[in-house]
Amino acid sequence: MVAAALVLAFMLHRMDAVSRLWFGYSTLISGALIIVTKCIVHVVLRSVRRRGIDFRTVAIVGAPGFSRTLLAHLEHAPQAGFKPVYMFDTSTDGANAYGVRVNRLPVLTDLNAFVTKVREERVNEVWLALPLSEEHLIYRFTRLFRNDFVNLRFIPDVRSLSLFNHAIVDVVGLPTLNLSTTPVSSPQMWPKMIFDRIFAAAALIALSPVFIALAIGIKATSPGPVFFRQTRKGVDGQPFGIYKFRSMSVHKEAHGQITQATRNDSRVTKLGGFMRSTNLDELPQFLNVLLGQMSVVGPRPHAVERDDIYKDQVYGYMHRYRIKPGITGWVQVNGYRGTTTKVKKM
Repeated sequence: MVAAALVLAFMLHRMDAVSRLWFGYSTLISGALIIVTKCIVHVVLRSVRRRGIDFRTVAIVGAPGFSRTLLAHLEHAPQAGFKPVYMFDTSTDGANAYGVRVNRLPVLTDLNAFVTKVREERVNEVWLALPLSEEHLIYRFTRLFRNDFVNLRFIPDVRSLSLFNHAIVDVVGLPTLNLSTTPVSSPQMWPKMIFDRIFAAAALIALSPVFIALAIGIKATSPGPVFFRQTRKGVDGQPFGIYKFRSMSVHKEAHGQITQATRNDSRVTKLGGFMRSTNLDELPQFLNVLLGQMSVVGPRPHAVERDDIYKDQVYGYMHRYRIKPGITGWVQVNGYRGTTTKVKKM
């Protein structure tokens, strides 16, 4: 609106009739008032709804497992203004009108009794927490409440389809359920990308004396190159060469075979053992971060040969490559590192 007013005044040659100081102050003050007013309304509404005022009643239809998940979400978001009042259990045969209580919520098992309760108590919304395969049941509820002024919402139970990223998005005007996609869009990753590049550049500059000292030590203690370079998978499975300080003596292995280093491994040099225990061998990966191949924080990339082994043994294993791998991540922070001798550890 402000930009449109400026363009209009400029096109009508009336800029001289408008005080620039007044225009600037009025724009800033009005903008600040709009923001403050919205914040006050949000805080007041949040506080009121937390006290049980200005809410919409909800009846949930579905099996107890997924219904409990919805109830947990509602309990953790009282500011949303939804209050569950009844639940209809679709997993029973409806022999009794009332079943057991779930989270202190009355559970109905007779469909007619449930519909009567919704109508008599003027429940605002009915949420169908059903699997996609229950099309006939969804259609039945749609028919039952076709003449009632109740909001009927379908919240699909897609837990059996995948463990990852059940977001419903709009694709060319069509509602689409994401089963396996990149969890965040590129624009959302820009702040992290900018931070990674700046942090990596600063780290490389600040750690340059350590790099020089370690390079001299590696060359002096064992023959071979300073850096060890190995192919790993990056975001969306794109291969890249990861850099490490060489911590082992130079050796060859059979094609497609990677032998993990173990405690007291004879291949590890004395300086290499120190670097491994202090994670100094990972420092060159800041160069990978600077090149945009890795992030400072993210799931650690494994050797391609290990990926080929575990992708069929650990469900959802390859989803780790939906985002950039990192120098450190949740696993390292929580102390789960080292040799993975069992599938359970991986």
